[in-house]
Parts: sequence; structure tokens; C-alpha cells
Amino acid sequence: MHQSALKHQRDLHVAIIMDGNGRWATARGLPRAAGHERGADAVRRTVEAAPGLGIRTLSLYAFSSDNWRRPRAEVRALLALFAAHLRSETPTLATRGARLRVIGRRDRLPPSLTAAIAAAEARTAAGCALDLRIAIDYSARDAIVRAAARLAPGETGRAAFARQLGQAYGVDDAPDVDLVVRTGGEQRLSDFLLWECAYAELHFTPRAWPDFGAEDLATAVADFRGRTRRFGDIAAGARS
Repeated sequence: MHQSALKHQRDLHVAIIMDGNGRWATARGLPRAAGHERGADAVRRTVEAAPGLGIRTLSLYAFSSDNWRRPRAEVRALLALFAAHLRSETPTLATRGARLRVIGRRDRLPPSLTAAIAAAEARTAAGCALDLRIAIDYSARDAIVRAAARLAPGETGRAAFARQLGQAYGVDDAPDVDLVVRTGGEQRLSDFLLWECAYAELHFTPRAWPDFGAEDLATAVADFRGRTRRFGDIAAGARS
């Protein structure tokens, strides 16, 4: 088995595109904000279940740079919800040994949210059970452009670029993603971790994010572990 594949069996990086909150609420005659509130419960369930499934890094797509196009009232409510949940969930994350880091731009976020991010990152900095990355005001294309501009003259290679890419959105590295899960029935990456997802396996589910739970995450991971990852090589049994 490929050495990278052996590692991933023990130490997964799972990225989740948390989609379907608004449609979930609309289908129930509720305001879209109610879907986002219920989606926060799904985040809690997923974070709690992840370490037991062999997930070492969990990246959650919370708010893309393109989401600024949504109605102002919805954006304000969503960002306020992020801030409130960061403040309320940080003690639990610290207790569970989860290290929280936010990736993406911060210069366009409201002060209440940037303060909550800074406090949560500081409080959980010693966590080693789970590396939790939440993408807010994030665009993979923009991050790639910034990383390319940061490369020093003569600095080449994938490892050097990955370092610059991580630093371009506020962390120190950009680890490869093993498994992408997208909820809500859509089947696209939507500008999320494009470099890191070069060899990621994809798992799409029609279940809306507010209904996503530990069993759904376990199903996605089991599906991943049942696949053969060759990283451009051929299967060992096919060699002659």
C-alpha cells in the first residue's frame, strides 16, 4: 500500500461543505436563519464524533467569500451566530482537546467575530486531539493567488507552496484532504481547499446539514475506507 495511504488510514483529514441550511428551513416554513441555527448543532455533533472515527483534521466550510452576495440581513445574522457559537463552544472544545483555527480573510469580518475568533484560538491552542479548521470568508482561488505572490525568488516545490498557502489564510500549513463530504445534494467543491483536494475522495449526500449526525459521518468515513487510493499509480495486483 502507498505510504501516504497507510498514514491516512490512521489519521484522516476530512473537509465538509456544510450545505442545505437555508433549504432545510424553507422546506419547513421557517426563516433561513433557523436553518443556520440548527446547522450549528450539526457542527457540534460532527466535532464530537470525529476523533473516534480516526479524523485528525476536520475542515468545515462555514462562509465563502462569495457568500457576501447573500441578503445583508442573512449575512449579519449568520456572522453574529458564528460569534455567539464560538464564545459558547470554546470551553467544550478546549476540554475535548480540539484546537480551533479559522482560515480565510478577517479584514472584512465584524469586530465581535474577530474578537471571538482570537479568543477561541488562544483558548484551544494546546489541543492535540483534533485540528478543527473553520473556513470563514474563504476562497481557495484567492488563497492560491496570494500564496503564489508570497513565494520568494527561487522558492519552488509543492512543500514550499503548501507552506505559503497555509500562511496565506492564517495558519502554518495546508495539509492534503483525504475525504470531502458535501451535504444538501449538490455535487461540487465551490472553491473550497482546491489545492489540498487534488487527490481527495468525494462523498455527496442529499441530507441537509442540519440533519447531519455522527452516523452520517461514520457512513462517509466507511465509504472512504472501502475505496482504493492509487495516487496516480496502478493497483498492486495489476503489476506484471
